[in-house]
Amino acid sequence: MKKIACLFPGIGYTCDKPLLYYSWKMLKGLGWDVVPVPYTGFPAGVKGNAEKMQQAAYMALEQAEEILKDIDWSLYSDILLIGKSIGTVVCAAYAQRHGLQCRQIFFTPVESTFQFAGREAIAFHGTADPWADTGTIENSCHRMGIPLYETEKANHSLETGDVDFDIKTIRKTMKIVRAYILGESPNLSY
Repeated sequence: MKKIACLFPGIGYTCDKPLLYYSWKMLKGLGWDVVPVPYTGFPAGVKGNAEKMQQAAYMALEQAEEILKDIDWSLYSDILLIGKSIGTVVCAAYAQRHGLQCRQIFFTPVESTFQFAGREAIAFHGTADPWADTGTIENSCHRMGIPLYETEKANHSLETGDVDFDIKTIRKTMKIVRAYILGESPNLSY
């Protein structure tokens, strides 16, 4: 049986940015089918506005439905949904809506992700993320038993502005992602 991964980007964080780009390259190298879910047309001023965030998530979910409508999920032995930011809400809601038995990777989830999130997931969060409160993310992950990997002083892209540190962060993150894809425990030594 084949394996499939779907990439659900953020509002400004597309599939060609580091977290999703390297996940995509890794999955292809491991023989997975990879389907990007590029949605568009978000309202302006989403950050900090719960109503617009909900509207954007709904718009993205409807576009994801259209993009993924022809996939026969029963052909796949392993399904992985990877979301970034609002994409974490979309992939979790999509999985719930379709009753998918899948694993999920949440890159910088927002608070509403956990309304839909399954327990087969891992999450990554920067403690200086202006889009999501660290305490809320920590509590949600703890309550649901979702392993959370935090990067101190990192923003919503898991970046700090220190390029050397950020490169080390992406390397460490991709090691964790690879281990999760392969069903292994991550070896975090460099």
